[in-house]
Amino acid sequence: MNPAAKITAFTAALAASFGGAYGIGAATDPGAGTTEPPSRTEGAAPHPEGNRTGPPAGGLQISEGGYTLDLRTPRVEAERRSELRFAVLDRSGRPLTDFQREHDKEMHLILASRDLATYRHLHPTRAADGTWSAPVELPAAGDYRVFADFTPAGRNAADLTLGADLAVSGPYKAAELPKPALTAEVDGYTVSLNGTLRPDVPEHLTFTVRKDGRPVTDLQPYLGAYGHLVALRAGDLAYLHVHPDGEPGDGSTRSGPDVSFTATAPGSATYRLFLDFKHDGRVRTAAFTVPSGAGADDPRPATPSDGHEDGGHGH
Repeated sequence: MNPAAKITAFTAALAASFGGAYGIGAATDPGAGTTEPPSRTEGAAPHPEGNRTGPPAGGLQISEGGYTLDLRTPRVEAERRSELRFAVLDRSGRPLTDFQREHDKEMHLILASRDLATYRHLHPTRAADGTWSAPVELPAAGDYRVFADFTPAGRNAADLTLGADLAVSGPYKAAELPKPALTAEVDGYTVSLNGTLRPDVPEHLTFTVRKDGRPVTDLQPYLGAYGHLVALRAGDLAYLHVHPDGEPGDGSTRSGPDVSFTATAPGSATYRLFLDFKHDGRVRTAAFTVPSGAGADDPRPATPSDGHEDGGHGH
């Protein structure tokens, strides 16, 4: 059996055995106070809220479209620098080596803890044999999700986001999801959000960046735009593709203070939004908790966002 088939079969077996365990485990927090986080299936956890009527979300499967994420570093230690290694396998089980560049990169690697307290956006390096690697140093133990966001080379190739579980060992204590807020503070910047996510309906999300109370009008391009946005659904960590409106140099998109995106939520749920923006030569991340569906507009005080690992951007 080739590696892709082995991984798929192993994933299916885990899902069949433990598919219902995640919702119960999250509610009772069985890993609190232990030295090892509880293990979970590579597949999707049950959707904790709402419906699934919107567009399909990514990152819930380890295999899709004939491609498989082969995570070769399934476990690292908290607060210790490690090298995360992985490959994307094709239908024959061989590592893929031909990718399209999307938003200036062949591969976008997202790491997020299950409690959404920690987030990293990394740009790994690909070796000639198709093995990708990136240095990581994660601050807390727990269950994490690794997302490989890429587009295979070739005509009519579709964007894919594959996901796999990463265990980070050490003393474990789950964090509570921050309350919904329309502002976030990071490194002296205040970022405000105007707009909301709604199921099945494309909505504009506009982020306004200020520093010391003054609008920032000289944002720098990052990944082909003045901002990059990732949305993760609380509970199963479904990955939502969010596309920027306009791009630098198109004659109409300004370099701040506003950065806008168009997004459609795949069902009513609570999402954690992570906005990367670049100013003064450094990328920062502002994080928001946003409910979608009825009653989604909920302005509340700002909550500090987790710091961003600048070394992982590759710039």
